Amino acid sequence: MTSQITIRRPDDWHVHLRDGAMLEAVAGYTARQFGRAIVMPNLTPPVVNVAAAAAYRDRILAALPQNADFTPLMTCYLTDGADPTEIEKGFAQGVFVACKLYPAHATTNSAHGVTDIRKLTDVLETMQRIGMPLLIHGEVTDRDIDIFDREAVFIDRILTPLIRDFPALKIVLEHITTAESAEFVADSGSQIAATITPQHLIINRNAIFDGGIRPHAYCLPVAKRERHRLAVRKAAVSGSPKFFLGTDSAPHGIDRKEAACGCAGIFNAPFALESYAQVFEEEGVLDRLEGFASEHGPKFYGLPLNEGTVTLKREDVIVPDVVGQGDIRVVPFHAGETLRWRFAD
Repeated sequence: MTSQITIRRPDDWHVHLRDGAMLEAVAGYTARQFGRAIVMPNLTPPVVNVAAAAAYRDRILAALPQNADFTPLMTCYLTDGADPTEIEKGFAQGVFVACKLYPAHATTNSAHGVTDIRKLTDVLETMQRIGMPLLIHGEVTDRDIDIFDREAVFIDRILTPLIRDFPALKIVLEHITTAESAEFVADSGSQIAATITPQHLIINRNAIFDGGIRPHAYCLPVAKRERHRLAVRKAAVSGSPKFFLGTDSAPHGIDRKEAACGCAGIFNAPFALESYAQVFEEEGVLDRLEGFASEHGPKFYGLPLNEGTVTLKREDVIVPDVVGQGDIRVVPFHAGETLRWRFAD
């Protein structure tokens, strides 16, 4: 039995670091395990121009622990009125790494999102020309569509025509949760990839209703049926370069989760690699963890692989019920559980 594994330093290709006091409380968890992270732009107000992205990057760097070796990769929040000139400028300057498409009202802080993808034609043409990736929260928001079907419907209604119209556009379908998404990405060309979270590899929708409403198991896209979890898990451990690590770690204070209208989001950053390692071990493919965590993402983005390494040791770790203190207290993924791997600093 393997007692420890050492892999190239990984990256997180989808994370929410928030802002203000929450940013200061959570940034260190991501920086501890990952060399880089694609940072989501859904702040209030959202990050829609180069100046806002540069200022947010500075705040992230200021919030990191001393001597942290971590690079935040910034994204532009797309709106109906997104300016292709501003986006191209930000990409050329190395401020924007990608653009993020939120369908309006699809998730937390997405009220300014896109109402009709046809309004982005000039932006998408520009992104395709300059090789800038489009990151997609792939759900429709029609109220007549069941919440558990919104990802699959998005593929049929939006994503398939989008790829037809922009065949060279690099697209990451983020935090996939369904068999349909896993199959679609696997069968698409090399310009289509997907990120996968630890929670969607580990829980199905029953976790949200286990003996009552479990708000800390609620995220968007919501966890689906067991068959979908198994399909996504199969994709993650397959070794295919089309699938890579993206935690979608999304912290909310306990008061915002345990509320009459609780926020969507699972905070998995403190034990992200431990979660993934447990999955890959259970599937008997620990040797594929490095590709998923450290190689597939940078290769898709055209970025160099990280030089350093990290080590996980086979030691039981009890996940605390709560992390943080004072007004910033967050329940982490796996709260109260024992994980079989420990990240070695």
